[in-house]
Amino acid sequence: ALSPGRSPDDNGRMKLRRAPLILCQAVLVAGAAPPPAERAEATAQLPVVADLLAAALRAGAAPERAALVVGEAVAGPVGTRLVQVARGLRVGLTPTEAWSCLTQIPGADRLARAAVRSAESGLAMAQALERLAEDLRCDRAAAAEAAVRRASVLAVLPLGLCFLPAFLLTGVVPVVVSILAGVGQDPAP
Repeated sequence: ALSPGRSPDDNGRMKLRRAPLILCQAVLVAGAAPPPAERAEATAQLPVVADLLAAALRAGAAPERAALVVGEAVAGPVGTRLVQVARGLRVGLTPTEAWSCLTQIPGADRLARAAVRSAESGLAMAQALERLAEDLRCDRAAAAEAAVRRASVLAVLPLGLCFLPAFLLTGVVPVVVSILAGVGQDPAP
């Protein structure tokens, strides 16, 4: 006998019906985007998380188990959402629904797309995650380099504001004063 709200799937396992699943997913996703401090932490965690997920999948773990283990190990904003993904997959959400809670973290949408693409097409997710981790590291390095360039430009502004008045006072003003002082005098006979 089936309990209310449950129905057997093709494998004989029990899965919740779609309406409660959609409500469950809405609650999982309702966490919204992380605050700016957590967003920076999440961006730093993403390459490591992608590598750990790839390693777990290469070791033979199912995607939901890999997401749970990595989520518990990493913690933080990405880890919390990975645990939500694992729970969603475990209760029967589609991969698109389960992985959608990662889309609120900048950069994690690519991880979610790779996982969904792998689940739908049957392609190996480990290779895609390894490439993604490398891409995320490159993106992070490019962002750091851009920040350094921006900082160097901003550092020149105060320097210019200090040296320009000093140059004017020590170099230009005495010349102008001596020229103006000589303008009112008669030339020497």
